[in-house]
Amino acid sequence: MQTELKELLGFIKESPSPFHTVSAGIKRLEAAGFTKLDMASPWQLTPGQGYYVPVYGSTLLAFVVGAQPGQLRIAAAHTDFPCFHLKPQAAMTKEGYGLLNVEKYGGLMLRTWLDRPLSLAGKIVLRSQDIFSPTVQLVDFARPLLTIPSLAIHMDREVNDQGKLNPQTDMLPIATVDGKELDENFFLTWLSAQLGTSPENILAYELSAYPFEEGCLCGLQEELISSPRLDNLTSALACLKGITKVKPKKCAGLRLAALFDNEEVGSSTKQGAGSTVLMQVLERIYTALGKTKAELGAALSAGFMLSVDVAHALHPNFADKCDPSHHPVLGGGVVLKQSVKMNYSQKYATDAVGVGIVEGLCKAKGIPFQQFMNKAGSPGGGTLGKFTATNLSMRSADIGVPILAMHSARETMHAQDQLALNKLLSAFMTA
Repeated sequence: MQTELKELLGFIKESPSPFHTVSAGIKRLEAAGFTKLDMASPWQLTPGQGYYVPVYGSTLLAFVVGAQPGQLRIAAAHTDFPCFHLKPQAAMTKEGYGLLNVEKYGGLMLRTWLDRPLSLAGKIVLRSQDIFSPTVQLVDFARPLLTIPSLAIHMDREVNDQGKLNPQTDMLPIATVDGKELDENFFLTWLSAQLGTSPENILAYELSAYPFEEGCLCGLQEELISSPRLDNLTSALACLKGITKVKPKKCAGLRLAALFDNEEVGSSTKQGAGSTVLMQVLERIYTALGKTKAELGAALSAGFMLSVDVAHALHPNFADKCDPSHHPVLGGGVVLKQSVKMNYSQKYATDAVGVGIVEGLCKAKGIPFQQFMNKAGSPGGGTLGKFTATNLSMRSADIGVPILAMHSARETMHAQDQLALNKLLSAFMTA
């Protein structure tokens, strides 16, 4: 157990941005013998081989072409998470402080980001000889750089009763206080120095602040995991572990893992689950294997997909927020637990047949699970499953580990639940 949990915490540390999540995924895929494909080049595929396709740096698809005919199975998760993105001209000066202008990304819980050491990670676009192919450099400064201090309670006596925060005025991180007047370009000057280049060579950047403190085990028995980005790196890692467990020479059919960006803001981007990229990849796979569009359509109709994302666990201090009979708990009361998400407002992709398939697989492999539904009148969140299932017209089910404090700067889950998820994804891909 300790090895798998250390692997999860290590993967989270490696993945402070979606770009780094993809990079960490590629490292694992290449170690497992997968071959890189380029969306901009022709494909030649061989049955009994594994391949991966990066898409715009923050989405990653990996697949195994089985040596024998069989079912199409897909597992999808997302690489992004709520955070603060730096605006293009981020530097701001105020009363001798060097601040960074940020924009909240996704439905993050603002107050949980206060008083934490934050670092920066993402990508920087640099000038090159070819205007249409600038140099892209991945960066993770991996040290405390910023903080967003709370206002002292003596100056905000109602903070414990109200405490509402304005993301534009109250959540600007402090980057520097050097005792002298700051140049308005202080951040770009610092950034270029870190890269060993001139400010003029930096064309653009996509950087986000992330909590620098690492995840850890906690609880009297070290049964809990407290960490940033459990939503949804738990799922991304399980999908990667599942696809790399497939033995291509023994696989029957096509297995595919898709890690999409931008789920936290609706998935409707060129690299999101609402895009055409998954269908494009499937069409190119079937074309490269000499199969027809009709055969792809038949495979989609007979196939099955898991949409893997976290679920809300029952909070013991707020139990009335949950449905009275469909509320997952951390650990599920047993050694292993799996949560199946089903919702009649169609925010999830699961139907009764999908529930039956997942339940059957769990029972066959000894993986206990529990069902989740939102409390009536509470809309809850959606997942990428409904987008991929709609685009593909494919039977699907939403699954995931239950967590507390979803979209906080630091979330909590039960350690055994990650083991359950890993086991289920491996069984799904290899059965």
